[in-house]
Amino acid sequence: MRGQSVVSDGLSSLPKPLVLVVEDEAALVTMLRYNLEKQGYRVAEASDGQDALNQIQEQQPDIVLLDWMLPSLSGIEVCRQIRRKPATRDLPVIMVTARTGDQDAVRGLNTGADDYIAKPFNIDALLARMRALLRRSNAVPEKGQLNFHDIEMDLSTHRVTRDTRRVHLGPTEFRLLEFFMRHPRRVFSREELLDAVWGHDIHVEPRTVDVHIRRLRKSMNDDGELDVVRTVRAAGYALDTEPA
Repeated sequence: MRGQSVVSDGLSSLPKPLVLVVEDEAALVTMLRYNLEKQGYRVAEASDGQDALNQIQEQQPDIVLLDWMLPSLSGIEVCRQIRRKPATRDLPVIMVTARTGDQDAVRGLNTGADDYIAKPFNIDALLARMRALLRRSNAVPEKGQLNFHDIEMDLSTHRVTRDTRRVHLGPTEFRLLEFFMRHPRRVFSREELLDAVWGHDIHVEPRTVDVHIRRLRKSMNDDGELDVVRTVRAAGYALDTEPA
């Protein structure tokens, strides 16, 4: 357990979460610390990418707010290294950046960020996104298995195998696959997937779904394996073994 105090505002049953703010703009760090502590979070700070990785190794936070442009190591590289390590693979990461182009958003998500918010941002919107990610990451794991075709998902250990091959998925891709496996062969629109996987109380652009679908396909489909994630033009996506 990471502390004895209790957080209000939707997280009252959980220990006081630790937020690592990775940002080299002092004024923004001050603003974030004030607002986060006001909401009951503990706050740690890192002003460059290498310091962030060192702090995560010493004391893993519950969530990371990660600036894109950082000294020593970029936020993109920090996120890559977080996702490479088994101990931090599921650590929630929100990329915070002044880069607002669609391709920048896609690149941030492709690197493994769970969410992306552009500066200047509304603090209430950021807090809502944090709460949504923390609720999902602190959810009590379900027991049992889900099976579809040659895919097996163990809910208690968060392990996915396809045939005999271990499949490594990020936290969002795991939730996306779990939802599909609970509703096989049914087509879901991007908006339906956003509500089911990301939640009603968090604003995420529909293109985010496309990014995570690509990441899910890349992880699930090895050479010669059937692509079980079906794209249905003008409708959405489905987990299916039959062509559209």
